[in-house]
This record gives sequence, C-alpha cells and structure tokens, in this order.
Amino acid sequence: MNAPRPDCAAAMPAAERESDACAPVCAPQRVTLPYDTPIFLVGMMGAGKTTIGRSLARVLGREFVDLDHELESRCGVRVPVIFEIEGEAGFRKRESTALAHCAARRGIVLATGGGAILAPENRAVLREQGIVVYLRASVDELYRRTCRDRNRPLLATADPRGTLRDLLTLREPLYREVAHLTMETGCTPISTLVKHLLPKLQAYEKQA
Repeated sequence: MNAPRPDCAAAMPAAERESDACAPVCAPQRVTLPYDTPIFLVGMMGAGKTTIGRSLARVLGREFVDLDHELESRCGVRVPVIFEIEGEAGFRKRESTALAHCAARRGIVLATGGGAILAPENRAVLREQGIVVYLRASVDELYRRTCRDRNRPLLATADPRGTLRDLLTLREPLYREVAHLTMETGCTPISTLVKHLLPKLQAYEKQA
C-alpha cells in the first residue's frame, strides 16, 4: 500500500509552520497582477504578515521582503539587540531608513514591523508608494501566536496580553489610516486568506 502523501503544512520548514499557529495548506496556483506596484503588509506582531507575505509572494511570483530581517541584515544583529543598545527611538529611526529603501523596489511583497506605522513619514511612504494591506487579528489571537516568542522586545513585560491590548488600541487607527485593503486573519488557513486576497489585489487600481 502506498504511503499517504504529506500535506503542505508538514512539508514546510518548522520555523515557517511555527510562525502562525493556524496551519497553512497548499497555496493557489500562480497569479499575475496587472501592475508591479509593491504590496505592503501592515498589522500587529503576530497578525501573520510574514507567513501570509511569503505565501502571497510565491503565488504572485514576487520577491518577499521582511522589513525586520532587512534591518537585521543591515545592522548585523537581531532586533532585540538593537532595542537594547539604541532603545526604541534608535530602532525606529533605522526602521524608517530601511523602509524608505525597500519601498522604492518594484514587484515585491513587503512585511513591515508592527510599529512601522507610528512615524508619519513611514505612513506617507507606505500609502503613496504601494498598496497597503492591513492584516487584522484580535488581541486573544495575537497573544496566542506571540506568547512563546522571545524575539519580541515590546512584549518583555509582566503582562504581555495587556501590552498587546494597549498597542492595538494605539495603533488600530493608524493601520486603518494607511490601509487600502483590510483582511481579518483569525484562524483561517493561509491558503484561504491568500485566495480571498488575490481578487481584491487584481481588481485594485491605485489612484494617482
């Protein structure tokens, strides 16, 4: 008897599977957009920007860029180390520089950091230079996805759930301000989210 075929989630690298507690499934076939405008994913830490971004980029045949990883590559150290040495203000300054550089690239899918929308100049770059998709999730869902992640300096508090709640209250209006499209992530499989997002991106015509 033939051995059962492994599903896509089992075949994925462990790090990618663990980045979102909702197991991704097989991605849709390749889709082409009628433009090369960059697509920017914004949302809270744990909203699924990296996992969804990778899947979306594969389907679109685009390069995927993670802003935090880009920043770490430029600095040569991890994000928590930048926070420790330079504080949040220093980190945000470096983040703005990296964002401006990445946003100028065509044909990419860019996952931003959760706080990238805090600076007015960053919101202007995102809104004007790309199509911004806000990936939204509840506080409970965000906590479930991030509670074991030690690479989140802002959550190194006695009450990380409360911190997430306060951050979302502060940032929600800014995410909505900058977004051209909004999607609730919840616990929907990654392939389903991407499938629902694709026609919205295909139909979207960015206003000059």
